[in-house]
Amino acid sequence: MAAIPGVMRAAVLADPGRISVRELPVPEPGPEDVLVRVHRASLCGTDLKIRSRAFFPDGGPPPGTFVPGHEYAGRVVAVGSTVDEFRIGDRVVTEAHRGCMRCANCLSGSYTACLNSGRREKGHRTQGMTVNGGFADYALNHVSTLHRLPDHLSFDAGVVLTTVGTVMHAFDVLGSLLVGARVAILGPGPIGLLATQVAKELGAELVALVGTRESRLKLGRALGAGLALNTHDDDAVALIREATAGEGADVVLECSGAAPAVDEALRMTRRGGTIVLVGFFGESVTTDLNHAVMNDITLRTVRGEGAGSLARAVSLAARGRLDTEILVTHHFPLEEVSEAFDTYAERRGDAIKVMLDITDSEI
Repeated sequence: MAAIPGVMRAAVLADPGRISVRELPVPEPGPEDVLVRVHRASLCGTDLKIRSRAFFPDGGPPPGTFVPGHEYAGRVVAVGSTVDEFRIGDRVVTEAHRGCMRCANCLSGSYTACLNSGRREKGHRTQGMTVNGGFADYALNHVSTLHRLPDHLSFDAGVVLTTVGTVMHAFDVLGSLLVGARVAILGPGPIGLLATQVAKELGAELVALVGTRESRLKLGRALGAGLALNTHDDDAVALIREATAGEGADVVLECSGAAPAVDEALRMTRRGGTIVLVGFFGESVTTDLNHAVMNDITLRTVRGEGAGSLARAVSLAARGRLDTEILVTHHFPLEEVSEAFDTYAERRGDAIKVMLDITDSEI
C-alpha cells in the first residue's frame, strides 16, 4: 500500500452552480474513524441540489471548503486507534448516514431521522451533505458506515449498492413480506430500476414500472418488470388495475419526485394498500388526500439507506441476485467533475449512473 500523502485532490463547491478541483489536506482518522482511498464515486439527484446550494437552508459552506459525494467505494488505508473491524487493504462501500446514536430516534434504529441531524459535535454525520464526502482521493468515515465489498464485485457495482440500500429501506417500512405482492414503481431512474430488481428478488408477484423514457422502460423490462408503461401512451392507472383484477397495486413506490405522480400513485393503489414516497420533490405537492382517507391508503416516507439496509444490499449482490453495474453509463476523471455533473443533470447520452474514476484501477 502506497504511503498516504499530506494533500489530496478534491472536488469542492465553488459559487452556486459550480464545482471545481483543488488540493486539500488529507483528513486524519480519529479513534473510531477509517480513512478510505476512494476508487469510484457516483452522482445522484441530491448532488445537483448541493451544487446549486439549494440543499443548504443557510446557503451552505464557504466556496472552496466543502467536498460533496455520498456514494463511493474504495480501499481502507488507515484506521483509528479503536478500529479492529477493518484492516488496511479491505475493499469497502460506504453508507452516507451516521446518526448521533444518542437521541431517541437513533436508539430505536431510525438514524436517518436523527434528532441531532447536522450537529457534528453530537456525533451526527452525513457524508457529502453535512461533512466532507467522497469526491476526493481520500474520505473519512465512521467505522459503522462501512461494509466490505466482496472481491468479485467491481467498485462500479459496489458504488451503486448505496442506492440499492435506499430501495431496501423503502421495502423495510412496509412491515410485511413482499412475497406475492403486486408492486407499482413510478419513475425508471436509478432508484426505480433497482427497485424493479429488488422487488422481483423479494418475491413480488407483479412488478409494474411507470415512466416517460422508453429507453429506461426497455431496461426495466429486461430487469424484471412484468409491465413497463409509458405514460405518454398508456393509461397506467387503468392498466395496473386491469392487471390486478380491478383492485390496484398492493404497494406503490413513488421514485420520480414528480409532483403529479402522487395523485397517480393514489389512484393505482388498492384499498388498504401502501404508498412509499422515495423521491425528493422539487416543488410543493397538491394531492387528493381525501382519496387516501376514504380508501385507507397508508403513505410512508424514507430517507436514504437506513436500518442496516446497505448490508442486505451487499449480501444480495454478493449472491449474484442484482445487476447494479448495468446502470453505470458514463465515466469521468475527477478533473472533469463539472462535465460529469452537466452530463448527469442534462441526461446526456441517456445518463443513468455517472461515475467519477478517482483512482484509475481496481487495485
